[in-house]
Amino acid sequence: MSEKKIQKPMVDERYVRPQAAGEKMKAAQSTKQTVYLYGSTGSGKTTFVADFLGRKRYCYTTVADTGIDEIARLVPEKTDTQTIVVIDDLHLLETEEVRSACGQLIGELSARKDVWLILISRAPMPKWLKSAFVRYIFVTIGEEELCLTEKEQGQYLEQWGLFPTEAACKRVWKLGHGNPLYLRIVAMRLQDISLADAVKDKADAELCAIEKSRMDLWDYFEVHVYDQWGVELQEFLEAVCIVERFDLQMAQQITKKKEAGKLIRQAQETGNFLIEIRENEQSIYELRRPMKYSMRRRLNAKYSQDYIRELYYSAGNSYEIEGNVPEALRMYEMCHNEEGISRILIENMRSNPASGEYFELRRYYLSLPEEKIRESVELMAGMSMLQSMLLNEEESERWYQELAAYAKEKTGGQKRAAESRLLYLDIALPHRGIIRMTDLLKRAGVLLMERKLVLPEFSVTSNLPSMMNGGKDFCEWSKKDQELAKSIGKIISLVLGKYGKGLVNLALAESFFEKGGDDYEVASLAGNGRMQAESGGKTEQVFVAVGILAQLSMLNNRMADAVDMLESFRQVAEQEAPKLLPNIRAMSVRMDLYTGRISEAYQWLEEAPDEDAEFSTMERYRYLTKVRVYLATGRKEKALLLLDKMRFYAEKMHRTYITMEVNILAAIAMYRMRKDGWLEKLQEAVTRAEEYHFVRILSKEGAAIWELFKAAPLTWQDPEFKKQVMEECEQMAGFYPAYLKEKQEGNVILSDKALKVLRLQAEGLSVEAIAEQLGLSKAGVKYYNQETYKKLGVNNKAAAVTEARNRRLL
Repeated sequence: MSEKKIQKPMVDERYVRPQAAGEKMKAAQSTKQTVYLYGSTGSGKTTFVADFLGRKRYCYTTVADTGIDEIARLVPEKTDTQTIVVIDDLHLLETEEVRSACGQLIGELSARKDVWLILISRAPMPKWLKSAFVRYIFVTIGEEELCLTEKEQGQYLEQWGLFPTEAACKRVWKLGHGNPLYLRIVAMRLQDISLADAVKDKADAELCAIEKSRMDLWDYFEVHVYDQWGVELQEFLEAVCIVERFDLQMAQQITKKKEAGKLIRQAQETGNFLIEIRENEQSIYELRRPMKYSMRRRLNAKYSQDYIRELYYSAGNSYEIEGNVPEALRMYEMCHNEEGISRILIENMRSNPASGEYFELRRYYLSLPEEKIRESVELMAGMSMLQSMLLNEEESERWYQELAAYAKEKTGGQKRAAESRLLYLDIALPHRGIIRMTDLLKRAGVLLMERKLVLPEFSVTSNLPSMMNGGKDFCEWSKKDQELAKSIGKIISLVLGKYGKGLVNLALAESFFEKGGDDYEVASLAGNGRMQAESGGKTEQVFVAVGILAQLSMLNNRMADAVDMLESFRQVAEQEAPKLLPNIRAMSVRMDLYTGRISEAYQWLEEAPDEDAEFSTMERYRYLTKVRVYLATGRKEKALLLLDKMRFYAEKMHRTYITMEVNILAAIAMYRMRKDGWLEKLQEAVTRAEEYHFVRILSKEGAAIWELFKAAPLTWQDPEFKKQVMEECEQMAGFYPAYLKEKQEGNVILSDKALKVLRLQAEGLSVEAIAEQLGLSKAGVKYYNQETYKKLGVNNKAAAVTEARNRRLL
């Protein structure tokens, strides 16, 4: 072995070894597998290795100081004793010749049984090393595994004698996610505060120090990372940092560099700052958060505002071409490009509310000057529709009148465009219900056949698995469904274009289903309608067919068939109609509720729309799904609050079906809360359902409503209707006894505080540590433990953690 001495890395005496990476390292050591560690600057790669090896003798070298030939000479010839070899900074190898020589050496050392080889780099596994990686089966330890867990973060700060507030700990975690370098900087800043006597508000001082630590980290990157790169790579990353994610085409458009692909590869080989994600056979790239934010700071400090605005304009243009409307608007807003914003807003209004981004972009629309809106037919019509969606009928009608006045003043093409939009609004405005709908549709059909106008695309279903309760409420039409199908079926199909394919069959199928019609006839109509919709129609109509057929399967105790059907359609929708996915997911959650899979439904609440943050009428299907999850998890007050909002919406928008559904669910909630008035709500729903002969709106609530039916007498007008409802309800209660049932196996609800205690227990914290972190007494922690054990049916901590994980509470 050569006599050359290379300084081994020092270990921070306060260092806390990440458990996940440590376990991987131990496994690799036992089998002598080569280890490849990678992570960006400050991720603790070298420190981790030095800490793991501790007092062991090992050969450490870095390609920054040592040539490949010299590294080979540092390793002794084959011996009977094990030699540990650590080679650092592999990302610094640049030429193909050097990389090839290094790859050959690594292959030779990996093959030797007397050598345990550890490789360290800032970049993920490079292409030039993949042959050896595959042949010798390297163990890889990435940046995420080198970062500390939240529990380990607390342990590290304790090593410094620091015990920050819970708010400070959470902020450190949110900003750093366990990054070792950031934690070290934070610890030094917090130590200064703990040693200072003049600090009045320690909690506030801690949060300020944590924010300054982020700036310190960015400064570190500036000096020790970015300035070491080539100018072209720096400029490239400074330009693309303005977007959250980008592909090659967007990178080329923003930077105006044809060789963007080469620079992306260079960035990947230089360090682990660039994350690559594969989506639909395409590579998407994202800068890691610390680098993204520090690069944005660098961009603003280094370049003129004109140059920065040009970058944002290019990004906006790229998003616009891609069809990502919200991001395009954000980019144009950043560069103050009013023309781009106006163009996108007008184009978006040419789509129907279900396929466009009306509600999501309301901030932009509502901030437009009225003079600007009056210049565009699309904007006036769109504002009328948007205000109706926001439950502002008066404003909606005001913009309708503005458009009508415009139509009177104009001639030729402008007049026809305005008149087309007026007729569209007459038919589609949510708050107008279906008054005069048959006459309006006939008129539209005549005008279309005479080619006197072209109507915009309608939103028939609003992305719901229903037409009767879709874009509008058509309960009244169900009373004379077959008559209307014969008289205006062809006209409706003509007016609705692609949405008209399969519409008549699907509308009849849904009406027959709701009224408890023959299963075969319902299935036949739905199947035919689906085939028509799949042959040049709209995927949204296929969803209606799937919804009817899935409910029919569930009614006949074939839940597996319903689940399979919905999953198959979900895969189609992913490609053809991604806007349907949230409601497909909500429908799947309803199926979970029937089968008692409460934990799955409870988890869905995390992705469900937050009615307290904002109320969107387009989310009505998911809101009513959420009500059911609230009921199943014992949150009856939350259910009633959301139902109050749904009732207000339903009454304003003339939604008969939703009004009935709201009353049924409210009756269930009130009955369980022992509140007066539940019987009146249920009676109102039953009376209304009987008016339309809607059997299924009652019977599909199965076990949840069956209990109410048995609790008190109701008034029924039609004995046959009552008989069918009661028989089907009892049948559904038998098929799905767990539906919306509060106390059942698998349905355990823990308070937020109890969950926090349990999570900290799962991380291995003692009662004393948990009490200190959560601001509780030890007796308080033990109280929560006992309550949790009782609810989970266990008698110790290990069993509680295991059971909670099985139930997906953790």
